[in-house]
Amino acid sequence: MHATTTETHAETHAETHTGTHTCAGCLDRRQLLQRAGAVTAVAAGVAVLAACGGSSGGSSATPGADGSLAKVADIPVGGALAATDADGNKILLIQATAGVVTAVSAICTHQGCTVAPGKGALVCPCHGSTFDLTGAVTHDPATEPLPTVAVHVKDGAVFSGAA
Repeated sequence: MHATTTETHAETHAETHTGTHTCAGCLDRRQLLQRAGAVTAVAAGVAVLAACGGSSGGSSATPGADGSLAKVADIPVGGALAATDADGNKILLIQATAGVVTAVSAICTHQGCTVAPGKGALVCPCHGSTFDLTGAVTHDPATEPLPTVAVHVKDGAVFSGAA
């Protein structure tokens, strides 16, 4: 009985190393590599989509109970703050100089990714476009400025629309 077990094991071992499938449902090397490649491609696609959906990566405003987008004090002087207007549009509130607040769309004019506040600039994390605090392009691939958005300040808070 011991000899039979050894023979069977040797035959199975020989079949495995000659490339013959020895079990139903097992993957051969080619199938394994094809599936691993497919999984890698799907993971890379998810990573690209996540980047293009992008979170701002910077600070975000919390809307006030009074309908304000943010408090002026929350917007760094010489910088910007990510916010969402009443219609759900992503915008950037900018305070280039103390007390003067402007806004631009946070949607990159290159391919629609969400632009984030950077140090004295606005940065698209997807393809590297940068914009100054007026929304003008300072580094391509974007070629169009970020559209301006009307905002006004009242009692230390920023609101959508003209005053």
